[in-house]
This record gives sequence, C-alpha cells and structure tokens, in this order.
Amino acid sequence: MGVDVAEIKEVVVPDIGDFDAIPVVEILVKEGDVVQQEDPLIVLESDKATVEVPSPYAGRIKQIKLKTGDKVSQGISILAMELIAATNESPQELPAATHKKETSPADVIPSATAVDDDQYTSNTMSARVDFDVKNVPAKQPPAKRSPVEASEKPVFESDQNTKANPHAGPSVRRFARELGVDLHKVTGSGSKQRILKEDVQAFVKQVLAGRQNVGNESAFDLLPWPQVDFAKFGPIELKSLSRIQQISGANLQRNWIMIPHVTQFDQADITDLEVLRKRHNEKVEAGGVKLTILAFLVKAVTVSLKKFPEFNASLGQEKDINQLVIKRYYHLAFAADTPAGLVVPVIRNADQMGVLEIATELGRLSGLAREGKLKPGDMQGGSFTISSLGGIGGTGFTPIINAPEVAILGVSRASYQPVYRDETFVPRLLLPLSLSYDHRVIDGAQAARFTTHLTDVLADMRLALL
Repeated sequence: MGVDVAEIKEVVVPDIGDFDAIPVVEILVKEGDVVQQEDPLIVLESDKATVEVPSPYAGRIKQIKLKTGDKVSQGISILAMELIAATNESPQELPAATHKKETSPADVIPSATAVDDDQYTSNTMSARVDFDVKNVPAKQPPAKRSPVEASEKPVFESDQNTKANPHAGPSVRRFARELGVDLHKVTGSGSKQRILKEDVQAFVKQVLAGRQNVGNESAFDLLPWPQVDFAKFGPIELKSLSRIQQISGANLQRNWIMIPHVTQFDQADITDLEVLRKRHNEKVEAGGVKLTILAFLVKAVTVSLKKFPEFNASLGQEKDINQLVIKRYYHLAFAADTPAGLVVPVIRNADQMGVLEIATELGRLSGLAREGKLKPGDMQGGSFTISSLGGIGGTGFTPIINAPEVAILGVSRASYQPVYRDETFVPRLLLPLSLSYDHRVIDGAQAARFTTHLTDVLADMRLALL
C-alpha cells in the first residue's frame, strides 16, 4: 500500500532531569535515513551517564540540526523528520537505515565511570529517556519505510554483513570509543546480534593477535604508525628483541588496551623495618639467604590481600564476565630482571610462609630466572604481582597489570626524607609505592584503603601477626 500522509515533525531534546549543556558525542543517523520509532538518534554523555535519545516517531530524517560536540539542554531541536504512515505494512518489514558515524575530539574523551549496560542509569538521568513533545499522537500508526535504492551503498561494511547503526548499548559504545574500535566491524553475540562489551574485547584480542582481517584500514581509529628511514639521519644498528620481550610485549600491549588502569601512589615509612632487616640479615646471610625488603613486602602484601580480597581476584571469563573470582590462595608473583628480559616467577602460598622462608624462595626463583631454568609451572598461577625497582632507582612509576590479575604493586628506591614528628623534623626512610589497579573492579577509595593498610603493616610488621 502507498503512503497516506506525510507530516514534518521537529524532534527536540527531551526532559533529562537537572542536567544542562550536555555534549553530543555521537550522531547515529544522517539526512535521508528512514528510522523506526524508538530507534536511537543521538548519544549524549555527561559526567555521570551516557544517554541514547530515541526517536518518538517513525519517519525519514529531513534535516539534522546538531553536530558532534554541540552542548544541548531540554527543548533544543535535534532534527526535522517527515512522518511516514503505512496502512498494511508492519514495522518488521522495514529495511534498516544506513548510518554514518560522525567523529570529533569529543568522541574519544575517556570516562572514569564504568556503568552496567543493562542498568545504565544515574540518580537523575535515565539511559532511555521519555519524550515530552507537542502533538505526539496517542497511538502512532505503523510506519512504512521506502526501500533503499539499489544504487545507495552502505557507509560502513564488515566482513560478515553490511551493518547500519550497530546494535549496542551506551556503555558498550563508550567502551568502544575509549579503545578506538569501530563497532561496524564487530559481530554481536547478544540477542538480535546486540554487541556486548565482551564482543568488543574479543575483537581487540583478535586484532592484537593478528587474526582479525580488517581490510586496508586499521581496526582502531588511530593514525598509521610512522614509517621512517632512520639510516638517512645517521648510523644505526639492528638488534632483535629477545623471545621474552616479544612474548611479554604482546601481553603488555593487550593488558594496557583492555584494562582501564589507574595508579595510586603512596609512601611507607620503613625506618624501623630497615633496622630489623639489617640486624637479622647479618645472621642469616651466612646460610646463603639474603634478607631483602622485598621479602618483607611479600609478607605484608599477603596480610593486606586478606584484608581486601578484591585485590586478590580476577574478572570472570566468557559468560561469567560480570562476576568476580575471589581467590582464597595467595600466590605472589614478582618481576625478576634477567639478561633476556623480565620474567615473573610465583611464590606459592606466600601467606603460609615466614619472612625467612619467603626470602629463601625469592633467592631460589631469582637464581633460576637468571640462569634461564624456570619451568612454565614456576610462572603460572599468580594472584597478585609485585614489581620492585628498589635496587635500581626511581621514585615512582605506573606498572602494567599482569592479566588476569586486577592489581599490581610497583616499588621504587627508598630514601631518607624529613618527616615532621613531635614538633620537629626527623629523618625517616620512605619507600615509594605505586599501585596500579583495574578500575572496573577497584575504585579509588578501595585503593587508598589498601595502600594505607599496607604502609601501616610495613611501618610495624607486628601487625602481620594479628
């Protein structure tokens, strides 16, 4: 049947609570597109939530009155739409529209707030907003879309199917923007091919592993890597990366991209601990055991992990991605420097060891690492990692989390600094700590409590006995 009536309607920003001047981060349609009622038109992003604004009508987009980066409030015009009413056709028969994603610097602004896709709300803003538009009919008749002309080619293509507007929720769209992933290239595994966060993660893993064919363009919206002939500027030397560097490099790149890192810095007063270490080190060194600060650190960390179990955990895998796997074992990994590169052996059941036993195991594993004799089992099963540069130097750094763990502790060189005590300055030996953590699992308050507890234990190791 033919179209009965065509009417132009203006679509405006609906009631979005107390929010004002919210930036438009994504425009999901283009002029000429035919959309159904409730199809998303634009995406707004505040500091609290990302909001898809749905269409209150079915019709054809006549004019878009916004651009990416504009800041909008309630009542601001989004677009003009020609309503399409059909008599016998059902909405299910309407062909999908093609949408072109507009990009701007606002598209890549990261957010520090992670929001669940199915409960994407804040106190005053809803992920799906209700419209208050004049002259909205009480019952909207079914809409009919005219077929897309054969000469009209989709803006984006994927290897699997031609996709119009990717079927994904606001949090997934934000997650993809932060990683620079084009959702048109991601195949959804959810209901009705809805793209889930796990699909984006799997796509990134495939790209990093070189298994994803992305055509002539990069899977990420990044500038191409610069190709430079260094030899024309002066003498050069080619040196192959070690096997360890090649393997760890790929893992580190994956972890840095896939995990939202935050690093918490603190200092521990180890003045009394250093006195204790020196006193006992003289006694045990004759037996071939070197009592280092790292041995005390391992013991102190196990105490803090028991106090804060979410740091001794991993995110669930596959279907259990929204669950946290709390580990009731305490296998502490430590980064060991070797001529071939860094390796990460594991001290098993560190919570069941005394400091001298930990020192002995540290010496044994470090020796095997330097000799290249570590077995695969010696580097598996870690639940938390310590990366200590105290023997080299530095005042702080941002260690990369060793996936699938959710946190890593970086340790730099201790130094004497003036500390105000009892109305005077006294020299105290302070140890810099750098705690990187997965912000999907751990928030800043938890991280601060963890480092505070850890510094308390290091300042008074008697707390490890409680």
